[in-house]
Amino acid sequence: MNGLKAVLWREYLFFKRRWLTITTGAMVAPLLYLLAFGLGLGKSVSLNGVSYLNYIVPGIIALSTMNVSFNAVSTPLIIARLYDKTFEEYLIAPITIYSYASGKILAGALRGLYAAFILIIIAWLFRAHLIVTGWFFPILFLNCLVFSSLGFLAALKINSHPDMARFNNYVITPMIFVCGTFFSVDRIPVPFSYLIKLLPLTPASQGLRNVALGGEASSLLLMIQIIYLLIFVVWGLKTCLKVE
Repeated sequence: MNGLKAVLWREYLFFKRRWLTITTGAMVAPLLYLLAFGLGLGKSVSLNGVSYLNYIVPGIIALSTMNVSFNAVSTPLIIARLYDKTFEEYLIAPITIYSYASGKILAGALRGLYAAFILIIIAWLFRAHLIVTGWFFPILFLNCLVFSSLGFLAALKINSHPDMARFNNYVITPMIFVCGTFFSVDRIPVPFSYLIKLLPLTPASQGLRNVALGGEASSLLLMIQIIYLLIFVVWGLKTCLKVE
């Protein structure tokens, strides 16, 4: 437990020193999406009987927390492994691998939640109709944990910055546009729609949208998120133990 607190405290100090850069960085891309799609199309287009602005806001929150949580873990960890060589200091420090992994993943997820709170405020300023109920934040936090753990796994598996850039281009970036963020997955022909529904971001986009528009939380979507989280965490821990 003390090891977990030490890792979280280190991440907090880093956030405290760079909170302005972190905050503005989390706002740029979502603001562009809201300006281009929300204000540009949101008032004149409807989707499934909902104004387009209200439809895309949950998807933008999902994709933004995906990016923030993933990058908050993957970028500093791969730099620590390959260039600064500070990753070894954690391995020989008096903390367990489990404390280190859980601390990094939880810190990345909290960074994602921080970005989500900023986006919710911005969405309300854009006069988006967003219902934030009790199920909204568990779905959101699960999404942050999923991609924070994926960032942890990727940073341990990938051995160069070019490879990490390719991983972002081939895995993370496509999910931004196809996982139900800007349009309904049901509009995509079978079997591609089934494949997209299995991607890690889709359950979060659909789940957040269901709740934000006044619907019910889906136990199936929550289960898919939990399965991805368990896979990434277990795989990441095994990889970390091999590195050790």
